[in-house]
Amino acid sequence: MTDTPPAVLAERRGHILILTINRPEARNAVNAAVHAGLGEGLEQAEADPDIRAVIVTGAGDQAFCAGADLKALSRGERLEPEDKAQRAWGFAGFVQHPIGKPIIAAVNGFALGGGTELALASDIVIAADHAQFGLPEVKRGIIAAAGGAFRIVQQLPRKIAMQLLLTAEPISAQRALDLGLANEVVPLDKLMDTALDFAERIAVNAPLAVQASKRIAMGIAEGQIASDAEFWEANKRETRVVFTSEDSREGPRAFAEKRQPVWQAR
Repeated sequence: MTDTPPAVLAERRGHILILTINRPEARNAVNAAVHAGLGEGLEQAEADPDIRAVIVTGAGDQAFCAGADLKALSRGERLEPEDKAQRAWGFAGFVQHPIGKPIIAAVNGFALGGGTELALASDIVIAADHAQFGLPEVKRGIIAAAGGAFRIVQQLPRKIAMQLLLTAEPISAQRALDLGLANEVVPLDKLMDTALDFAERIAVNAPLAVQASKRIAMGIAEGQIASDAEFWEANKRETRVVFTSEDSREGPRAFAEKRQPVWQAR
């Protein structure tokens, strides 16, 4: 019997912590183990004064993160840990877990749904040239409830953001770069070197000043972004309705069964 590999790998490179979602067989989709692993990695980074930047990436060369593990969801599995404090970190232990240390997303493949929401919650995005970004949730009877529905309109031109939200169609890495969703697009074999270069350019600066600058820019106080509170409250209201609907069960089921969903609008 073999041990199950960790869902998130943590590696130190000097002052940089690299967190790798390690579920390539599931396109690095988020389950409870990923949630706990990423969240604990951010906690480690924030608590360790020697860590000055964090890189988040995915294992393999196909997917950064395919979002929520819909197959696990269709089996009735939880996508978050039982621990209440860990659940408070939001989807993937990440999207409601702001820290003072800068976070770089090294997007090594497609970032769909929650994958794009991880990118939106990061400070800098470096993408491989074959990567894609998108919020396909409405194709599955659910919504971009991990911050995507409001962060996308904060970070992109509104009409483009609404197109992404409502058509559920992805965009290329180059398009993401043109729109300002990515900082740089590089060939896959240059991705980690480029992300590490960005992290090292941050790490040479005074760490307390860097962290204070990020907290001011993002409005982080006591581990929260106060300006996001009303958006998360609206998110909670809408999620209660959508995620208890028949359509929200049909979407993941149809996905797991590899068929077109039959919507009931109820």
